[in-house]
Amino acid sequence: MSRRTPHSGDDPHGDQPLVTGGATVDEAAAALVLVHGRGATARSILGFGEEVAGDDVALLAPQAAGNTWYPNSFLSPVAENEPGRSSGLEAVGNAVETAVDAGIDAESVAVAGFSQGACLASEFVARTPRRYGGLAALSGGVIGDSVVVDDYVGDDVDPLAGTPAFLGCSDVDPHIPKERVHETEAVLEALGAAVETRLYEGMGHGINEDETEYVSAMIADLS
Repeated sequence: MSRRTPHSGDDPHGDQPLVTGGATVDEAAAALVLVHGRGATARSILGFGEEVAGDDVALLAPQAAGNTWYPNSFLSPVAENEPGRSSGLEAVGNAVETAVDAGIDAESVAVAGFSQGACLASEFVARTPRRYGGLAALSGGVIGDSVVVDDYVGDDVDPLAGTPAFLGCSDVDPHIPKERVHETEAVLEALGAAVETRLYEGMGHGINEDETEYVSAMIADLS
């Protein structure tokens, strides 16, 4: 099934479907929001969700227009990836709120993404901090040509309140510099997340078994 959200001229992803799987949000004990990568689809990343989540978890995957959230590298200046970046963040937020509106506590809602989706997922959690069930950013990091931790930190102390966050990436990923993974770690820790970072020697741009097992355990703790 899918749910469509309103569209506006500055919201390129606003009329795209929210693809769902697993338990229905009305019956689920927890929810996992899944954000697909460039050139992929919401339907394809649901397959990863089915690997890591139990039958009592609702799977919610927003779809990007043209299968791409924003046009350029996530290391480009933010303005060069607008309005796709902001529209994508809103799509992720709408998926989270779909679960919360159905009665699932935000502390039982996790956000996970791969590649471009991992960048959007980590940026969303860092820009909209509260206690989530977890973050899994697989081969990605926060968005922009530079990272200044203070730009993410507001007046609230530890707004992520111990949210478990997993950052997994190759140490030689052609798209994701390991330095950006560590910068993302610093941002999330400054916001109060409990971060586990794993860099895999010589791995390609993909998701390995160790990452899958770690995320599976994270999701199992939600329900």
